[in-house]
Amino acid sequence: MTKVKLCGLMTLADVAVINAARPDFAGFVFAAGRHQVTLAQAQQLRAALAPAIVSVGVFVNAPLEAMLAAVASGAVTMIQLHGHASAVTVAALHRHRIPVIQVVQGAPTAWPVTQVTYLMADAGAGSGRTLPWAQLPPAPKPLFLAGGLTPRNVQQAIQVVHPFAVDVSSGIETAAGKNAELTAAFMAQVRAATHPIEKGPSL
Repeated sequence: MTKVKLCGLMTLADVAVINAARPDFAGFVFAAGRHQVTLAQAQQLRAALAPAIVSVGVFVNAPLEAMLAAVASGAVTMIQLHGHASAVTVAALHRHRIPVIQVVQGAPTAWPVTQVTYLMADAGAGSGRTLPWAQLPPAPKPLFLAGGLTPRNVQQAIQVVHPFAVDVSSGIETAAGKNAELTAAFMAQVRAATHPIEKGPSL
């Protein structure tokens, strides 16, 4: 079954929507941008998040100490690396037994050689654009697919790429934050793509 990461949680109302949807992963963005949260906010949100949902800290070129502190605080248990993910940083996180998602922006012709646990293909940070899914080469690690996913296109994306997981943030939002109807629709489309409904015999 394709797994789901719902990213960019900012409020307790967002957490309530995500808890109802029951994704596999939830993301807290520590990098600058409209979804940014502080470590204290992330701890509060994590405390309200369903225990079975794995929390992921999203960082862009952050110091190793900041990422280790986020894990040590209990706010997150996985790290998502945007920007320049140095081999030294990845190795240090690996030594601490922290699962790492390394983001590759754009459609790569080849994937980086890396120690990370997962790879992520993304069209660009918050761009809302989709990738040319059919052009993605087979990934050497379990692949998260991101970039412009919505309830309307996620089923097609899964059918083309067959990713380990899909990742969405703005595609399930309105001006008020995470939207329960959009989130439920997104989850339903993922399930439909993973387990297509078999048609009965014609009458």
